[in-house]
Amino acid sequence: MAEASDEQLMLAYRDGDAGAFETLYARHRARLFRFVLRSIKSRASAEELYQDVWMRVIEARATYKPSARFTTWLYTIAHHRMVDHWRRAGLSVVSLDTVDPPAGDPGPQRHAEAREVLTRFAAALETLPPAQREAFLLHEEAGLTAAEIAAATGSNEEAAKSRLRYALAKLKSAVDDG
Repeated sequence: MAEASDEQLMLAYRDGDAGAFETLYARHRARLFRFVLRSIKSRASAEELYQDVWMRVIEARATYKPSARFTTWLYTIAHHRMVDHWRRAGLSVVSLDTVDPPAGDPGPQRHAEAREVLTRFAAALETLPPAQREAFLLHEEAGLTAAEIAAATGSNEEAAKSRLRYALAKLKSAVDDG
């Protein structure tokens, strides 16, 4: 038997199957949290916003209709919650100080080089215009296509492609220029 799609699971949850929600949550929790955390500087605020997104999913279950991929729908909710947050608190990215080093440290020199590249990348990510940053994070964390980014953010596909292209070019340049 084929694995149920996210849309099928959300419909099952809408119809009363709590286990379907648990499966959806397990599939999307890590990526969604990384997306929110990288968009919100305060870990506490990111955790609160993340929980609020899932609460909105729960509240909207009775009216859910699969007109787009579940992932697009989920990240549209996250986008709207972040816009509300940014309006109140301003836009920033998570500090590198909260990022744990990788397991199996490859050695001090290699670790220092990786940290320098990560620092340049994070600085470049923070300087991206908000729309480009969001497009990049939606693409990388949520795996959304340009059309899905456009749907999630209320823009058009060409604008989403352009934002993503400029973001990638700026980030690549920042990492390569080191």
